[in-house]
Amino acid sequence: MTTPIVPRVAEVSRNTAETKITVKLNLDGTGQSSLNTGIGFFDHMLDQIARHGLIDLDIQALGDLHIDGHHTVEDVGITLGQALNQALGDRRGIRRYGHAYVPLDEALSRVVIDFSGRPGLVMHVPFKSGMIGSFDSQLAFEFFQGFVNHAFVTLHIDNLRGENAHHQAETVFKAFGRALRAALERDPRAPNAIPSTKGSL
Repeated sequence: MTTPIVPRVAEVSRNTAETKITVKLNLDGTGQSSLNTGIGFFDHMLDQIARHGLIDLDIQALGDLHIDGHHTVEDVGITLGQALNQALGDRRGIRRYGHAYVPLDEALSRVVIDFSGRPGLVMHVPFKSGMIGSFDSQLAFEFFQGFVNHAFVTLHIDNLRGENAHHQAETVFKAFGRALRAALERDPRAPNAIPSTKGSL
């Protein structure tokens, strides 16, 4: 008897005094996206996650950008992590681990992810510029920290080389999308198994 495939979709909203954010996603999508955070370069990076992760992603965010982008970027990371965690359920049948290397001209980044059930982030990205358009490059860390804390994943991000901050960031986000895609893929050899000796993630 064939086990029915349960859609891996979620919608999560986060409303605070600083931001109002809604994230809708389909983990088994085709990479379509609708993104509006008010920060153009950040939208461009989120689009990399959708396209390279084959995740349909709709993110609408209204934040206190008159202050800066910190709250908006961090809270999008939090809300995306919550939505992904909700869509995965008990994580049964996924491959769990994923990694990717992505180059862009002189830049090269590596991302490794484990849907471990434990939040952890190690990130080494020596950005060559503080600002990329209107995006503060320091906020890349805040985005990924918010994501791992609420998706309950272990994430290692390394920019191995790069001289252009735009290229550095783009290789990181593309590699993140590719690593997500690999880890979230349904394992046809173990479609009902939880990939852990503990029996839970």
